[in-house]
Amino acid sequence: GRPGVTERVFVLPPRSQIGPITAAQRQALIAGSIVAGVYEKAVDRASAHEAIKARVEATMADETAAKEQAASMARTAKDQAGAAADDDGGLLGSLGGLLGGGKSGRRMSAGEQLFKSAASAIGSEVGRQIIRGVLGGIFGSKRR
Repeated sequence: GRPGVTERVFVLPPRSQIGPITAAQRQALIAGSIVAGVYEKAVDRASAHEAIKARVEATMADETAAKEQAASMARTAKDQAGAAADDDGGLLGSLGGLLGGGKSGRRMSAGEQLFKSAASAIGSEVGRQIIRGVLGGIFGSKRR
């Protein structure tokens, strides 16, 4: 730039002192502050890290509960299927098993088909949630 006309300014002398302030001066400064009373008490708010950690733990607990439920349903179905297989045919059924007939020609009942379908759907949903959680944690979200 090019030089311009200087303007008159008022310069105040420094208002400092050498040495520490007294307790009375300190209290007067605190009382006269515009933030007096705002920062008087300590507040320990939850951080974003803590909130995310709690959310991840809740999600993991839900997934674990879903896995356990699916596993217990599968065990129950397997036990019921085993009990039903033991009850098949009595003496003739056991002879058929010895001679090679076994369960190969047996069709699943409607209840077994329904349970198998439900177990498959639950298993695929749990697997999908786990994969989304792991990959989402690794790659993150594109929305910001």
